[in-house]
Amino acid sequence: MVPLPIRLRRTPNRKEVIKVIKDLQSLLFPNYFKHSEGSENVLSQTELLLNIYNRLVEQIKGACEFNMTAMTCSAEKICDEFISQLPRVKTLLLKDIEAIYEGDPAAKCHEEVLICYPGFYAISIYRIAHVLYTLKVPLIPRIMTEFAHEKTGVDIHAGATIGEYFCIDHGTGIVIGETTTIGNRVKIYQGVTLGAKSFELDENGNPVKDIKRHPDIGNNVVIYANATILGGNTKIGDNCVIGGNTWLTRSVESGSVVYYNEKSGTV
Repeated sequence: MVPLPIRLRRTPNRKEVIKVIKDLQSLLFPNYFKHSEGSENVLSQTELLLNIYNRLVEQIKGACEFNMTAMTCSAEKICDEFISQLPRVKTLLLKDIEAIYEGDPAAKCHEEVLICYPGFYAISIYRIAHVLYTLKVPLIPRIMTEFAHEKTGVDIHAGATIGEYFCIDHGTGIVIGETTTIGNRVKIYQGVTLGAKSFELDENGNPVKDIKRHPDIGNNVVIYANATILGGNTKIGDNCVIGGNTWLTRSVESGSVVYYNEKSGTV
């Protein structure tokens, strides 16, 4: 077996990226998240933002150096654009909080969602990482979402496109693939997989990259626990309900209710 080549180039520092995540959460929701330096070194919002900017620039430089095809990128320009999108990120997260609060009778207040819910924690990191992904920053978005995966059991690829008022209930075991699209007001329960049906191979037998592999989920869809929906050509229409333990590799028309029939073993 030929060993894989190790690229001896600069890479982003995972610990620093995680600190940036925590500081961004603190910047967006200062009363509910503590910044990475701890309460003994309280920073003003302006100081915290400047601190985030400087450290993120350095990590982006490392990511661009690692990915030789991205060496022409300007870390400062990317970071400027990223910072400019933070108000929109907060607006989306406030809508996600509302969706989770409205979608879970156990939630007694919006603050409880912010403080306690692993689904919201994962979504908050995904929203941040997705901006960097759309700005074509290498590695860092994946570091961020894999940290969320590690902390919550919710695996959302930074490349997935997710609309407004996204509700994750319970969350553990959820997998959302890179080319998934999810509409507005979608609710997903634990164990749901939005994944690839199979991998197209090139002439050398290697998986083909950068193709549509994951499903499209419409607006106002509910997907119950442990449902599996696979394939880049699979589309779930608006206002559908997908029952628990359902396995789908075909599209479903809008307004449908799909469930697993235990007697026949079909949906």
